[in-house]
Amino acid sequence: MSGTERTELRWRLAEEEDAGQQRLFDEPTGWHAGHGEFRGLEFLHVRAKRIINEVPAASRVPFRFTINAYRGCSHACAYCQAGETPVLMGDGRTKLLADVRPGDVIYGTVRRGAYRRYVLTEVLDHWSTVKPAYRVVLEDGTELVASGDHRFLSDRGWKHVTGAERGPMQRPFLTTHNKLLGTGGFSSAPAHDDDYRHGYLCGMVRGDGHVGSYSYERAGRTHGDVHRFRLALTDLEALHRAKRFLEFIGVRTQEFLFHKAVGDQKEMYAIRNSSAAGVAAVREAMRWRHAPSDAWCKGFLAGIFDAEGGYSRGILRISNTHPLIIRQIAECLQRFNFPYVLEPRDQANGLIQVRVPGGLPVQLRFFHTVDPAITRKRSIEGTALKCNAPLRVVAIEPLGLEMPLYDISTGTGDFIANGVVSHNCFARPTHEYLNLNTGEDFDRKIVVKINAVERTRAEVASPRWGGESIAMGTNTDPYQRCEGKYRLTRGIIDVLSRARNPFSILTKSTLILRDLDLLAEAAQRTRVQAAFSIGTLDEKVWKETEPGTPHPARRLEAVARLNQAGVPTGVLMAPLLPGLSDAPDQVAAVARAAREAGAVSVSPIVLHLRPRVREHYLGWLGGAHPELASLYARLYPRSYAPKAYQEEVTAPARQPTIP
Repeated sequence: MSGTERTELRWRLAEEEDAGQQRLFDEPTGWHAGHGEFRGLEFLHVRAKRIINEVPAASRVPFRFTINAYRGCSHACAYCQAGETPVLMGDGRTKLLADVRPGDVIYGTVRRGAYRRYVLTEVLDHWSTVKPAYRVVLEDGTELVASGDHRFLSDRGWKHVTGAERGPMQRPFLTTHNKLLGTGGFSSAPAHDDDYRHGYLCGMVRGDGHVGSYSYERAGRTHGDVHRFRLALTDLEALHRAKRFLEFIGVRTQEFLFHKAVGDQKEMYAIRNSSAAGVAAVREAMRWRHAPSDAWCKGFLAGIFDAEGGYSRGILRISNTHPLIIRQIAECLQRFNFPYVLEPRDQANGLIQVRVPGGLPVQLRFFHTVDPAITRKRSIEGTALKCNAPLRVVAIEPLGLEMPLYDISTGTGDFIANGVVSHNCFARPTHEYLNLNTGEDFDRKIVVKINAVERTRAEVASPRWGGESIAMGTNTDPYQRCEGKYRLTRGIIDVLSRARNPFSILTKSTLILRDLDLLAEAAQRTRVQAAFSIGTLDEKVWKETEPGTPHPARRLEAVARLNQAGVPTGVLMAPLLPGLSDAPDQVAAVARAAREAGAVSVSPIVLHLRPRVREHYLGWLGGAHPELASLYARLYPRSYAPKAYQEEVTAPARQPTIP
C-alpha cells in the first residue's frame, strides 16, 4: 500500500471518530507483506478496543456474543427510535418501526453524483432496547422521538440528537441552527371502510371499466336483456383490490385473461359480472355523491389514479376526457389542500391532464393520504434527496422517561423515518470502514487484531462478564490461512477453555484439526460446538467458487474426527448456489455424506446476496457463467431468493438417507 493510501486510511479513521462512530481499534501499526505460504496477502496489525462483540438482543441469530480475530478472509452502536415512527417501505407505503422485520424492503439513500438519491434496500436486522427518550421538533411540525445517541442527516452532515462540545460526550449533535434532510412528516394512510371502497370503485370503474345493459330479441328467450360489467387492467394489484371491494357489496366476479402479451403490449387480465343484480350494484357503487365524505374522496382519488394516473420523472398526473370526472378530481384535491394544474392537451377527444405540483413532499403526501394500489406508480427510486421542505430543528427536549426504542440495520446504512433520513446500526464491513473494497481487498488485505488473545482474557475475567456462549466464525473464518501464522484462534480457545466459557466455531478450514487437543479438552469443561460450511461436493463447482478452501472431502473427514473426539460438529450446507450446486442430487449428496460423517446437524441454506456481496458475486458470475444471468435476475430482485424456491432446493437435505 502506498504512502498516499495509508494517509487516506488514517484520515478515514479520524473522520469516523469525528462523526461520532466509535473506533473499533487504535491507530493501525502498519501493513506487513506475507511471505512463503502467505505470499500475496497483506496484513494490517491493529489493537482492538474490544474483542467480544454483542449482537442485538432481537436478532434472529442464535447467539448474542461473537469474537472475530480477523477481518477479511483469504478463503475467497445502538441508534434507536420510538416504535410508532413510520418508516417508508419499498411499496411506497409506511410501516411502524416496531413492526418492521428483517427481509422487508424499504427506502434508504446512496450518493450518486452530486446528490443523495432514494434507493430500495433490505432490512437486515431489527431489535429494541430501553433508553432515555428525546423529542426533536421540526419547523413543519414533524416530531421525532429517539434516544440521544440516534443520528439524523442534517444540512451539516450526520448529527446525534444530543452531545457536547468537549468531554466524554464530545460529538456532532443537533442544534436549532440545523435543518434535517428529507420531505417532512408522513401522512396517515386511510382506512378502507365502506365510503373509501365506494369512492375507489367509482374512480376505478369510471376511469377504466365498462358497464352496460342491453335488450334485443333472442330466439327461444322470454326477453333479450343482457347486463355486462368488465374491468381490464395490466396491474393486478388494482384489479385484485377492485375485486375484493366488489365482494364487499355482494358482487362476485370472474377473473380471466383479457389480452395476451404481444410485442411491447403487456399481458392484461380482467374481471367481469353478467348478472342484473351485480351490474346494478356496480352502478350504485360508481354513483356520484352530492356531499361525499373525506373517506369517499380519498378512495376516489386512489381509484382514478390507479385507472388513469401516472408518476414518472417527478411528475404526478391524472388524465381524463370527461368534464365531470375532471371536476371531481379537482374538488377532491382541493379538499385535502393539494395544489393542482389543469393542462388541456389540445386533442379532439378533449383530454385534460390534472398535474399535482409541489415536488416530492406533496407527492408522497398524496400517495400516503389516498393510498393507490399500484406499487410501480408510487416508486420514488432514484429521486434526488433535495427539496425545500421546512425541516429546521426548532426544539430538542428530553421526555424525562425511559421507553422502548427500536432500530434496524439496512443494506444502505440508513432509512427514511417520518420523512427524514435516519442513520442505523449497519455494521459495515471493516474493509469499507478502512476505505478498502469488499472484493480483492477483502481476499488479500487481512486486518489482524494482534491483541485478540489478551483482550479475550481480560474481558472474560471482568466481573461484568456473565459467561455467555461466544460464537466464532460469524464474520470471517477463524481458521483462514493467516491463523497458521498468528495462532490467535488457538489462543482464544485456550482462554475460553480455562475460563470454562462455552463457545462455538464455524469454519471451512481443516486447520481446526491442529487444535483438536484443545477443543477436546474444552469440550470436557464446557459446552463446545463446531460446524463446517460445506455447500457442494462437486469438484468443478468447488474449484470455481471456493478456490482457497480445503477440498470438501477433507472437510467431511474433519467433521468425523471432531465428533469422534467428543466435539459435537455439524454441517452448514451453505451457500447452495442457484444453477451451480442446487440440483436435487447435489444437495442430497452433501446431506448424505454429512450424516455418514457423523454430523450432529445438517442445515441447508440458499445463497443470500446482501448488498456489497451481491455486486462482487454477480460480477464474478457474469464472467464465469453468463448463461445464468437471467436466472439470478429472476431469483434475486432482492437479497433473498423466493421462499418457494428455497424450500424446493433444500427439501432433498431433509429427506431420510436411503442406503
